[in-house]
Amino acid sequence: MSSARKQKGRGFREPMEVEDRLQGGQFESLPADKAGPGPAKSVEGWVVLVTGVHEEAQEEDVHDAFADFGDVKNIYMNLDRRTGFVKGYALVEYGTKPEAQAAINEMDGKELLTQVVRVSWAFSSGPLRRARR
Repeated sequence: MSSARKQKGRGFREPMEVEDRLQGGQFESLPADKAGPGPAKSVEGWVVLVTGVHEEAQEEDVHDAFADFGDVKNIYMNLDRRTGFVKGYALVEYGTKPEAQAAINEMDGKELLTQVVRVSWAFSSGPLRRARR
């Protein structure tokens, strides 16, 4: 009988195997539209972050408010496990950048279900520079 035991699991790989995989560059990346800071496209579309969402808001409420600016591809609202209410933010995905920009311009600072919501880009390719007030 052989005394060597075969170990299973990720922690028992050969060190060279991990190095080869990292050196191979088998990672997905999105092509850069432009260099410098600004909004970045997600894999499927342009995602807008909506904060200050009322805890009792439904997806329909958010969809109705943001559908005026273009075709909403997806809405994600994170729920609190304990209470079942919305945690206070939503992610709204549009197919094109002009639609998402219109939603940001029109809905930022507006009221949604008695609460003022803030709307901005969910992803950026660097720090966004804002004008000084």
